[in-house]
Amino acid sequence: MAKSQKFPTLSIIIPTLNEANHLPLLFADLNTWPYDFELSIVDGGSKDLTIDIANIQGVNIIKSLKKNRGYQLMIGASKANGDWLLFLHADSRLDPKWAISLVKIITNQSSKKFAWYFDFKIKKQNLEFRILEIAVAIRSYFLQKPYGDQGLLIHKDLYYSSGGFSPLKIMEDLDLITRITKTNKAKRIGKNIYTDDIKWANSNIIERAIKNSILRKKWRQGYDLDNLSKEYYS
Repeated sequence: MAKSQKFPTLSIIIPTLNEANHLPLLFADLNTWPYDFELSIVDGGSKDLTIDIANIQGVNIIKSLKKNRGYQLMIGASKANGDWLLFLHADSRLDPKWAISLVKIITNQSSKKFAWYFDFKIKKQNLEFRILEIAVAIRSYFLQKPYGDQGLLIHKDLYYSSGGFSPLKIMEDLDLITRITKTNKAKRIGKNIYTDDIKWANSNIIERAIKNSILRKKWRQGYDLDNLSKEYYS
């Protein structure tokens, strides 16, 4: 008698730094996953209740020596045990039916050849946010450049064959997806991911988009990452 196929395991990795306001809602979304899974935060030295909230939820806590998202993601992946890895930002919320789509993806053998991303959304009903969402969708689909705030679902074999996350303070998501899409394709999960609107609401979207484009160009030209990080977060 043929052996039944083992259900693929999922490891979810979230880099954190003072994310107490966001984690409870994201954990509630993730707890709708219908199978056993491994959930880890990689903390860069939070001073708020981030660690307490993770402890209450029974989440794996990995202490990072650096406040560096690329490094945190790299460390989190190195300690993950799942067949599939899902990287998320802490200020994300997921579509109520996210798990249905992910189950279909990870149980299909051909899915291992691709990197998968959510559709970027902001819940506020401003016209400029709708324009931003369209721009992100075009960039992700046609240019094959989804960013970290869209999540990343990837089989561990493709993750490691692509070199995984580099310990970069900035552009860690663009760095990895650029390497992945040299040989493989990024595909839509087909469900929304909602990012916190605060970081967008307090800035001019067009000015921010131009600034980010300039920073990406500087990164490709080899500018110092410490200086780029200061510019980005200023």
